[in-house]
Amino acid sequence: MQTPFDRLGGEAKVRAIAERFYDVMSRDEPALARLHEVDDDGRVARGPRDRFALFFIGWLGGPQTYMELHGHPRLRMRHARVPVTIEMRDAWVRAMRRAMDDEGVAGDVRALLDQRLLEVANMLVNAAG
Repeated sequence: MQTPFDRLGGEAKVRAIAERFYDVMSRDEPALARLHEVDDDGRVARGPRDRFALFFIGWLGGPQTYMELHGHPRLRMRHARVPVTIEMRDAWVRAMRRAMDDEGVAGDVRALLDQRLLEVANMLVNAAG
């Protein structure tokens, strides 16, 4: 059985989605982008982009390099310092969906990712608003 990582086409495709995600976030969701380290142009910096790409690769069933370098993701713990409101969740989901649209993610794998990513986003909501 192929993993979502395999079904997407592997590391290069997953990295492209992650990169597009942060480009979209920087352009269309500035409040969300400001929760991350940004460069001089106000775009999400290289560090967060690379960490997320490694996480996303592993989460999708690819190589577990993120865990080797950073340990278990512990998403709730790592996001506890950030007030994740419904508005922030929705901004994150919008940016991710636009990135997948731009990268041509479709069909069964898209349906699976839309569902699973929304579940994760919902789990991370930790503040009213």
